[in-house]
Amino acid sequence: MKILIVEDDERIAKPLAEDLKHQYHAVDIACDGIVAWEYTQAAHYDFILLDLMLPYLDGITFCKRLRASNRNTFILILTARDTTPDKIIGLDAGADDYLVKPFDLEELAARMRALSRRSPETRHLILTHGDLQLDPGTCKVTYAGKPISLTPKEYMILEFFLRHPNQVLTRSTILDKLWELDKLSGEETIKTHITNLRKKLRAVGSPQDLIETVYGVGYRLCPK
Repeated sequence: MKILIVEDDERIAKPLAEDLKHQYHAVDIACDGIVAWEYTQAAHYDFILLDLMLPYLDGITFCKRLRASNRNTFILILTARDTTPDKIIGLDAGADDYLVKPFDLEELAARMRALSRRSPETRHLILTHGDLQLDPGTCKVTYAGKPISLTPKEYMILEFFLRHPNQVLTRSTILDKLWELDKLSGEETIKTHITNLRKKLRAVGSPQDLIETVYGVGYRLCPK
């Protein structure tokens, strides 16, 4: 998933981002509400982890503005404000959940999993395509029962394909969905990752064309 952390305290934002990246997520950090708003105009996020006490544009105003623009991104508020009225205000502004600081990373992950189960696109079912299997719950990938060791970006690209099995994915779509905004690379980067991913799949017996190139458009999983 692609996640935006909106937090002005680096001591919280950076360790949280590293933890989420280890779970195979693409993560951006915005240090104030204005920057966060600009990020949401440049990319689609599956989750926004939102502090309330932010410079320039506070979290409640940001949340209301995002919902007014008809964005269906999950919003999970992370804040030191722990009173019941604060929670009611946050949830009424459009947040999906509310977690008080300091929080446990495992609890945060559990709450994100619970929210993601509401969406068919991010539901944690085992993804299959013929003999290829990917388990989002354990991040294990196998082909005909043989395990495949993937880099985080290779894993994310393969999961993206498996969640959109009948869709041709352009390189720009893959970049937008799976790369952090401040680390966007040229489309040749996608080509390199796809090449390496194909090699690893072929090494365990997959067909050469399991990931097809649709010339002039992008890539897709070979129809079964």
